[in-house]
This record gives sequence, C-alpha cells and structure tokens, in this order.
Amino acid sequence: MIRLTIIDDQRLIRAGLRMLCESTPDLAVVGEGSNGLEAIRLAAEFSPDVTLMDLGMPGLGGIEATRQIVASNPASKVLVLTTFDDDDHLYPALAAGATGFLVKDTSPVDLLSAIRRTADGDFLFSPELMRRIVDRALTASSDIADAAVPAVSLTVREHDVLGLVGEGLSNRDIGDRLHIGVTTVKSHISNLMEKTGCDNRVRLAIFAKGAG
Repeated sequence: MIRLTIIDDQRLIRAGLRMLCESTPDLAVVGEGSNGLEAIRLAAEFSPDVTLMDLGMPGLGGIEATRQIVASNPASKVLVLTTFDDDDHLYPALAAGATGFLVKDTSPVDLLSAIRRTADGDFLFSPELMRRIVDRALTASSDIADAAVPAVSLTVREHDVLGLVGEGLSNRDIGDRLHIGVTTVKSHISNLMEKTGCDNRVRLAIFAKGAG
C-alpha cells in the first residue's frame, strides 16, 4: 500500500485527487493540506511514501515546503503537480529536492502511474522535461561535460541503460526498450551511480549526455 498526502490550496482539486487515488486498492490518502506549512506537518506526522505537492499556494509555497520536507528526511519523495511547467517553477522545485514534476493536465492514468513510480524510487520527469534539465545543466557551464566523464568501466548493458537514462526514459520504459525487467534496470542504475559517482538520476542523465 502506497501512503500519500495531497497538498493543494483548491478544495475541489484535493477532493478529485483523493477520489482518484482511493479508487485504486494500492493507494491510500493519509492526509490533505492547503499550504506548505500543512504539508510539512503532515510529512512529519505520517511519513507518507509520496507527497503530491502543488507549488502556488498562499503562505508557504510548495517549493519551500519541499525543501524543508527533504531537509528533515532526505528519503522523502515529493511529486510536484502544478499548473505551470516553465523553467521558473521546474528548476527551483528540482533544486528543492522534488523527485518528480507533472502538470495538472496529466491524464488520471498517467498520474496514478507517476505516483507508483515515484514511490518505487523513480525520478519522474517526462522525457521532454528531462532533456530540458540536462541541456540547461550542460549549457550552464562549458566545463560540465568534460568534468562529468571520468574514466569508468561499463558493461555493454550498463552502457545501453546509461544512454536511455540520458534520453529521459523511465525505468519501465528502459526495461521495455531493452526487454529486461524493472528490477534489473534498477540494479543497473544503482551500479551506474556507484561507478560514476552520480547520486541521483538527473546527475546520471547529465553524465550520460557528457559521455555521449
């Protein structure tokens, strides 16, 4: 059972999200909040598997709430669900420690899948958003690409997985592309992070682009 909290300042949206999530047997909503302070309190009280976080809220917003939640518990998983997908929202949310970023016109099926994947340890960004993140990181400094490619010894399969991470594919999509299980993909990504010194999926994607 995946336990989650829903944080959004609009009551109708919270009610719709709760109804959607509780329509499936593997998700349980353990709390709702309308601002960042309530998000922090609920995270401390319930330790949810996933916090579904809006960004634009009165008082303390979602970005600062995400930062404080992750600072208190680095293992926390915050999935941003917002109206805006512009860089002014995406990059601060990423810097705050969000593990995923979706817009509110995401389909119900895709949202439920995103919650499950986030709980399972996946970094949840669309391939388009991941490419934007990686391209910006590589453009920000001409030294990044060179610094990101220390000599590492990879197996053929690890090389294949690394390339697909760089394309922004999810664990499931990588598995489908390579005809291997999600658990095997996770094992390869864990080995890649250890070999490359990258401590999260975004940095691994940046490494992949630099290595490419």
